[in-house]
Amino acid sequence: MNKYLQDLIKLSKFDTAISMFEPKIENEKAKLATFVETAEEIKASINTLYLEVDDIKSKRTKNNIHLSELKSKLEDISKKNDNIHTEKELKALQLEEEIAKEQISFANEEITRLDALSESKEETLKDLQEKLTEEEESIKDIQVAVDNSIEEINKERNVVYQERSELLEKFDNKILTFYEKIKRWAKDSAVVPVKKQACYGCYMKINDKTYAEVIKSEEIVNCPHCGRILYKEDETEEA
Repeated sequence: MNKYLQDLIKLSKFDTAISMFEPKIENEKAKLATFVETAEEIKASINTLYLEVDDIKSKRTKNNIHLSELKSKLEDISKKNDNIHTEKELKALQLEEEIAKEQISFANEEITRLDALSESKEETLKDLQEKLTEEEESIKDIQVAVDNSIEEINKERNVVYQERSELLEKFDNKILTFYEKIKRWAKDSAVVPVKKQACYGCYMKINDKTYAEVIKSEEIVNCPHCGRILYKEDETEEA
């Protein structure tokens, strides 16, 4: 195989590997982000529950105040009974007493309802806090695993950068410029294999003459359709 073509294949593989490192790192970070997002959602739910519990307690306090006022009102009504002179006054006082008692009954029922609701919210709050603790513990463990994975990826990337740099030191400048021009638009597919007599960049079938030149590998051959640099893989590699 042409030496320049061999170098181009190596360079292309280095560039393809380099372009994959950042997505690998982002993928590792995404694993952690999922757990962090879940923890943030739990925190938001906890904050909402705290507000709801505070609102329930505020309503209960208002009901207690109202209940105290109603009890005072009943005591006043009881005292007024001693000063009733007419049946009309008696009926009015009885009606006032009946309304006060109904309001007391309603206030007691509302306090019972609020207490039950508060208890339910407190239980949910407790469950969420336990769940948050578990999530935060998981985040710590995953953070360590992700950091280790990213460290390994960066080590691997440094090795590839070093090998690429060593390759470029002995690279022919004209060939490198030629490669970079194709790479501007073809990205990581500037150098592609030919399989089943088709360019694996544009997937168009190449003619017999071009295919024969690719098989010989004596010269650098471009795809007649897209312009990418072509090469024939070893039989084992292609399989």
